[in-house]
Amino acid sequence: MLELVGLSRRFGDVVALDDVSFSVAEGEIVGFVGPNGAGKTTAMRIVLGVLASDRGEVRWRGRTVDFQTRRRFGYMPEERGLYPKMKVLDQLVYLARLHGLDRDTARRQGERTVELLGVAERARDRTETLSLGNQQRVQLAAALVHRPDALVLDEPFGGLDPVGVDVLSGVLRGQAESGVPVVFSSHQLELVERLCDSIVLIHRGRVVAAGGIDQLRASDSRRLVRIEVGAPNGLWLDRLPGVRVVERFPNGGVVELDDGVREGDVLDGARSAGEIRHFSVVRRTLSEIFREVVGS
Repeated sequence: MLELVGLSRRFGDVVALDDVSFSVAEGEIVGFVGPNGAGKTTAMRIVLGVLASDRGEVRWRGRTVDFQTRRRFGYMPEERGLYPKMKVLDQLVYLARLHGLDRDTARRQGERTVELLGVAERARDRTETLSLGNQQRVQLAAALVHRPDALVLDEPFGGLDPVGVDVLSGVLRGQAESGVPVVFSSHQLELVERLCDSIVLIHRGRVVAAGGIDQLRASDSRRLVRIEVGAPNGLWLDRLPGVRVVERFPNGGVVELDDGVREGDVLDGARSAGEIRHFSVVRRTLSEIFREVVGS
């Protein structure tokens, strides 16, 4: 398990991290989300030893991480850290050897990784000749080439087209299935919601929400229902008993149920307005939870 325990960091008068704690279990994918400047990159750099914390520590399997432990982590920075004039495969072999692999193993791993990320045909090209999306794939390959024990990825989906997103998503799932803990930051909240087992939401340097998406949804006591009918009859939504209209659209809307009102009661009331075309309980999206927490 990778653990961040009470991490705090200041830059002059700016509090970048304020007692940040969370953990990533082996085989778990955790989405680390928050607005720009929330402290995500600072926390990740502390995990990798690029920055030091003022207080707190990073633990791996119960022990404080050291240099040798960090050599076994895979890190992908938000800013590309590739050598532009170096050939893709040569670069991966070089980075793998920095992580302790011998020459032959490093080459085998480099060849395997470019195949995995779908850039094998560009393996002998200079990095600067690749598209931004393919450079992003190579950047991830650099984080994977030494078969890391844990993955820490800062905005790994930036610049990828939908095919690239699918490839990367599959790779991260594969890593998690093999037991690797994965934590990544992203502003693509729908993707985070779809891919991650747990979510950590940070705002102004503090963790303000954490858990599975269903846990975060459960923190909302509201009950919302979306209703659509085939032949709307004026302001029929307003005549439904025990509800408050939250959103309207031409043939229906979203209503919030009062305490004690059952979904079936609302469904019965809607039938008087016309043929029911759609009736479902509305679950909050991660984007809505994010806006609510960050806007508060």
